[in-house]
Amino acid sequence: MGLTYPVVNAPMGGAAGGRLAAAVSRAGGLGMIGMGSAATPEVLSRELAALGGCVGPFGIGLVHWVLCEQPDLLEVALSARPALLSVSFGEDTEASAATGNGPAWVQAAHEAGVVAATQVATVDDAVRAAESGVDVLVARGAEGGGHGKPVMGTLPLLTAVLDTVDVPVLAAGGIASPRGVAAVLAAGAAGAWIGTAFAACTEALTSDDARAELLAGSQTELTSEHDIAAGYRWPAGIPERVLRGSPVNAGQGVGQLRGPVDADELVVQLGAGAAALLGRWGSQAR
Repeated sequence: MGLTYPVVNAPMGGAAGGRLAAAVSRAGGLGMIGMGSAATPEVLSRELAALGGCVGPFGIGLVHWVLCEQPDLLEVALSARPALLSVSFGEDTEASAATGNGPAWVQAAHEAGVVAATQVATVDDAVRAAESGVDVLVARGAEGGGHGKPVMGTLPLLTAVLDTVDVPVLAAGGIASPRGVAAVLAAGAAGAWIGTAFAACTEALTSDDARAELLAGSQTELTSEHDIAAGYRWPAGIPERVLRGSPVNAGQGVGQLRGPVDADELVVQLGAGAAALLGRWGSQAR
């Protein structure tokens, strides 16, 4: 996609809006707008407008079960001509792989010339997604903040998926520093999908109180308590990782955050820092 840095901000509902996506893309990463449990076409349209004069490619992330309830989300998303459309947390890829037909959202993305991506938590998930026509996989480890199936750690999941499928794979879960980015790139990932660090950025939709909790936090826990209380119909087996004792989504890399930062600065820190580490390793290996 012509990125300067292989860094993607995760499409976090309630945090990854148009301003954040635009800042990440301007800095040379891939900015993503995220629509979560409470997504509507109107909210997505508002955040797309907040992209302003975005320079560079951007992406949109949707939740599959929410998309099923709000089908107009797909039309609004594709009409914006994103470079990447990610739809996750659904079971349609399994049935599609069995019949040989891709999920409807994948077919619609391809017809619009948009790259299709989805998050996977197991090798079997990855195989089914690749067989159903998904172009890019996001290997999301149990360390990740927010919702996901907490099955495997990021590195063992990433390496197993890379050994099994032939499509590009992004790594997600607990990556919050240049060292984390360097680690997954060295393993063969096409890029790093990063949530918590970007949720604390000044351009994120994160509230001031939640941002302060992220910057002060270090411990996380898995729970479905907040989804149940809010009436969100997340499938069984997909809890969310939050700061311990708080409803604020956070991955296990949260303790590495050092202070509020602009998203463009963070992209450069992560990308250039990882390049320096990998370059040092390469020179030592020779």
